[in-house]
Amino acid sequence: MDVLIVGGGIAGLTAALALHKAGFGVRVVEAAPRLGPLGVGINLQPHAVRELTELGLAEALEASGIQTREMITMDRFGNRIAVHPRGRHAGYAWPQYSIHRGELQMLLLDAVRRRLGGDAVRTALSFETYGEDSEGIEARLRDRASGEAVTLRADVLVGADGIFSAVRRLLHPDEGEPLWNGVRVWRGVTEVDEFLTGDTMLVMGSHNVGRMVLYPISRTAAERGRCLVNWVAEFRVSSDPQGEDASANWTREGRLEDVLPYYADWRHDGFDVPELLANSQSILDYPMVDRDPLPFWGRGRVTLAGDAAHPMYPVGSNGGSQAILDARVLARELASSATDPQAGLRSYEEIRRPEANAVAMACRNMPLDRMLDLIAERAPEGFARIEDVLDAEEVASVRGIWKQTTDLDAEALNKRESWDPIRPIAG
Repeated sequence: MDVLIVGGGIAGLTAALALHKAGFGVRVVEAAPRLGPLGVGINLQPHAVRELTELGLAEALEASGIQTREMITMDRFGNRIAVHPRGRHAGYAWPQYSIHRGELQMLLLDAVRRRLGGDAVRTALSFETYGEDSEGIEARLRDRASGEAVTLRADVLVGADGIFSAVRRLLHPDEGEPLWNGVRVWRGVTEVDEFLTGDTMLVMGSHNVGRMVLYPISRTAAERGRCLVNWVAEFRVSSDPQGEDASANWTREGRLEDVLPYYADWRHDGFDVPELLANSQSILDYPMVDRDPLPFWGRGRVTLAGDAAHPMYPVGSNGGSQAILDARVLARELASSATDPQAGLRSYEEIRRPEANAVAMACRNMPLDRMLDLIAERAPEGFARIEDVLDAEEVASVRGIWKQTTDLDAEALNKRESWDPIRPIAG
């Protein structure tokens, strides 16, 4: 069976590795003229790290990312609310990694080219449409350099082309644009001498008073005695975002003067937020958007994966991890139905769509931010002890809320059998 993947991001490249391991022929097409280490930080949860480990990428992840020890939630004044152990420190058999998204994409791309061949990923090919017959699918693309039409045939088509997926648009032509919740997001990376313990993720404030997410992402910087900190600044700029401009462009450059006023007095022991923002290598500006859950991901020999299937708010550090789970289940289910690819695709969707949609809706619900807003309302000038602001049940709920958007059951994950196909098609 031959699989054509549209999109050379985390979902598409991981799917290529998983499908290749299962014995499939795989090709990836990407609209960008070239693939480079773009973006800022991303977190890989233990359930995703397990799958990448089983794809042979454990050493590459360890050489690039930081094993996250803990996540600390604070109010905007730096007063501690709760500590959440992460990865192995929370009982998982696999770590959580904080890593530069560009470095993650490059290590996935390198693995694909080494294992599948240098021509397995073709860039500057823009997907336009497809046709389907009893023998497979025929994808019609456009060479962005020459303008010439390109036709590729395959048994299965996977749309892993992100929140603006062209494949998704063909399956759901009336969907419209992504949905904005009124929160504006600025992102960047800054190298500093040190940041807390060097393996701590910090979440401060909430969207109504300003929220900052900070964590180190580079093993290379750590080995030089430095710390490359990924920072995410989020502020609710509109309580009624309908009708406002929410154009989503991952590469749009942001301006320091737009974000700095919200955080001008955020100086705490161990870090200075205004200095962190001012010294950033670059700033990206993006509205917090998602899409409504789909009633179906695919039809016939076509399906979706990653953000093309279930874009979600970046409040649970789980978007990339869910894409990796998609890739592994897709390969397993196609391998188990090798003579009937449509049955394999339906099985994949039946397993993954409810699970991924539940995470996306938990992220949209923002239970942690509602609690953090409550803390800000009760203690607008800060507090000495969180127990003076929240009762015992509320304090316990802060620790439990994070699991709704981020965690799986550690014991269940540790005991679960591998998702490697039971009967690989070849080799």
